[in-house]
Amino acid sequence: MSGGRYPRWVPGIELREDWLALTREEIIDPDREIVDPHHHLWTHGTSEAPAIYELPEFARDTGSGHKVVQTVYIECRARWDLDAPAHLQSVAETAYVASLTAPEAAPIAGIIAHVDLTLPLDLLDEALDAHTASGQGRLVGIRHSGACDREPDSLMIPGRGAPGLYANPDFRRGVARLGARGLAYDTWHYHHQNRDFLDLARALPETVMILDHFGTPLGVGRFAEQRDEIQSAWREDMADLAQCPNLRAKLGGLNMPDNGWGWEKNETPPSSDDLLKAQGDWYHHTIDCFGPSRCMFESNFPVDRTSVDYHVLWNFFKKLAHPFDEEEKNALFADTARATYGLPDSSF
Repeated sequence: MSGGRYPRWVPGIELREDWLALTREEIIDPDREIVDPHHHLWTHGTSEAPAIYELPEFARDTGSGHKVVQTVYIECRARWDLDAPAHLQSVAETAYVASLTAPEAAPIAGIIAHVDLTLPLDLLDEALDAHTASGQGRLVGIRHSGACDREPDSLMIPGRGAPGLYANPDFRRGVARLGARGLAYDTWHYHHQNRDFLDLARALPETVMILDHFGTPLGVGRFAEQRDEIQSAWREDMADLAQCPNLRAKLGGLNMPDNGWGWEKNETPPSSDDLLKAQGDWYHHTIDCFGPSRCMFESNFPVDRTSVDYHVLWNFFKKLAHPFDEEEKNALFADTARATYGLPDSSF
């Protein structure tokens, strides 16, 4: 990683150790291998009140009882080199993550980096080449998120996506380039953007695309108290999205404060049974639509950590997957992630 300045992204995420410790559970099915395909690492806040979630903190979560054998790091605008040319500033994040090693941590087997996919092809290829080299064999995809809402002030983590991004011809050219280079496209957006994403997926069937966080059904601001209406339209969206064979679905990220469940406001964190009762139908509908071979459980930590502890979250996933056969469980917990991102069958 080069020297230089890097930005601080301040999404208001608190680690809340004492609060999370109020809900403890025995580990279910502790020998089941898990590939966690979606997590971040960052240091943000102020020098007086820093919020640090780097590899040691993540290792404590992944080592809390479940058998997490591999992970995939997802870009979060951490450690960018602001002294580099604009199209190469994010390369420092990839280089930093690729340099991380810790004997007690599950290895980061894949890296999803950020590149501006609207760049001219010569600059885009230069950036992708730089990320590939810096990733030391671990670059597996790119995320240039489309998340955009007309009332960002109501959101704890407002998206940075440009209006109409998915329909932008330059952006589509960039997403197509990823497919040609054998890289996946991850995205994050809000539920009211699902149809725009559907148009993108249909237009570029040669690029494998991963829908993060169920399309983030919002539950705050103008969407508060509208969960039933939102879910009704969302169910149709998932059924239509699943008709695109190039799409995969990440199952997680529903516990962000912007989803509106309000877990973070309770006296104690939710249990796995609480999550199953409240959210199980969202998961089962997506699995019914896509099938286990195109779905993967994700932690989305530390963002979802504002609401639930790591060991409780994966207990919830295991309870939710109980009706499935062994092959289907293997897909949901590890095999879909490995196949989607081309991860090795065993850890480094």
